[in-house]
Amino acid sequence: MSEVSKEHDMSNILFTPVTLGKLQLKNRIVMAPMTRSRAIDNVPNALMEKYYADRATAGLIITEGTSPSPNGLGYARIPGIFSDEQVKGWKQVNDAVHARGGKIFIQLMHTGRVSHPANMAAGSRILAPSAVAAPGEMWTDSSGMQPHPVPAAMNEAEILSTIAEYANASKRAIEAGFDGVELHGANGYLIDQFFNTATNQRTDQWGGSVENRIRFAVEVAKASVAVIGADRIGMRISPYGAFNGTVSDLKMDAMYLRLVEELNKLGLAYIHVVDHSSMGAPEVSPELKAKIRANFTGKYILSGGYDAARAHADLDAQRGDLVAFGRPFIANPDLVQKLQNGTALTAPDAATFYTPGEKGYTDY
Repeated sequence: MSEVSKEHDMSNILFTPVTLGKLQLKNRIVMAPMTRSRAIDNVPNALMEKYYADRATAGLIITEGTSPSPNGLGYARIPGIFSDEQVKGWKQVNDAVHARGGKIFIQLMHTGRVSHPANMAAGSRILAPSAVAAPGEMWTDSSGMQPHPVPAAMNEAEILSTIAEYANASKRAIEAGFDGVELHGANGYLIDQFFNTATNQRTDQWGGSVENRIRFAVEVAKASVAVIGADRIGMRISPYGAFNGTVSDLKMDAMYLRLVEELNKLGLAYIHVVDHSSMGAPEVSPELKAKIRANFTGKYILSGGYDAARAHADLDAQRGDLVAFGRPFIANPDLVQKLQNGTALTAPDAATFYTPGEKGYTDY
C-alpha cells in the first residue's frame, strides 16, 4: 500500500467494518445510550421506533437505559423490559432498526438509589447497596422536582433476586429481537453503586474490598452470560465519574483492572469506557484507560465528547476499536453521513432532552 493510500485508509477508519462478538458492524460509530424519557407508562412506542430506526446507519445503536425490574424505574418515562407489553414494544423498535440494516443492543440500567416513588409503580422498592440517599433532586411528572429518598439497603435475598432480574431481562431482550445487551455499570446507577465507596458501605461479601465491590457486577454478567452467551454482552463503566454522588478512591484503578480480569474469564464482547471530562467530570486517567485497553480481551468502545477528528486520532492510535457518539446523534439522525462528508452538525435543543412528545426527538 502506498503512503498516500495508507493515509487515506487510516483517515477513514471510523467508517470501516468491525466484528463485535458474532456480529459484523458496518462502521465503528456507536450511538451511545441516552435517556430520552419518551416511554409513556414505561413501554416503548411508535415514536421510539421512529427515533431509533432513523439512526440505523450507526454501526451499533445502544438504547437508552432500560430497567430490568420495576424497582429500577427511577426516572419518569424510562422504558423497562420485564413485561410482555414492553417486549412487544421493543420488538417493533428492533424490527424497524433491522429493516434499515442496523444493529441494536439494549442497555440494562437499574437506577438503584437514583429514584423516586412518584416515578415507580405501586409495590416497587428503592433498593441500593447501603441506606445512603443520593444527593440533590430528581424530576417527577406528578410533583416536579423532589429530593431523593433514602433507599433500603439490599439484603442477600434482594441482591440475588436482582441478579436474576438482569438475567431474565437479558433473555427477554433476545426475545424482543435485540442483537445483544449492555450492562450499565457506570454513572452512579445500581452496578456502579456497588463499585463505589460513597454508595457501598457494606461489610459483608458485597462490600469493602475490591473483590467484594466488583462481585455484584461480575455475578450479573455471569447470570446474563449463562442465558444469552458472552458474545452478546458488553459492560459500560465510568471510572473516576462523579455523576449521582459517586467519588473516586485510592483503589479505583486496581478495582477496574480486577473487574476486567473477571470479565475476561467470561469472554464479554466489549467494554464501554465513559470519560465525561468534556462535560466537566474528572478525567479518567490515560494510564488506566491504556491498561484496560491492554488487558481486556474483547472490543473497547471509546466514549465521551468525541468529534470525527478525535475519533479518527484515537482509533488510529489503537486506543479503542469503536467510538460512541451521544449528543451529536440527538439532532443529527444522519450523523454517520454528516461525519463522512464533513457537514456541519445541527445543535440539539437541551430543553427537549427529557420532555414527552416528538419535539426535539423525532422532528430534526
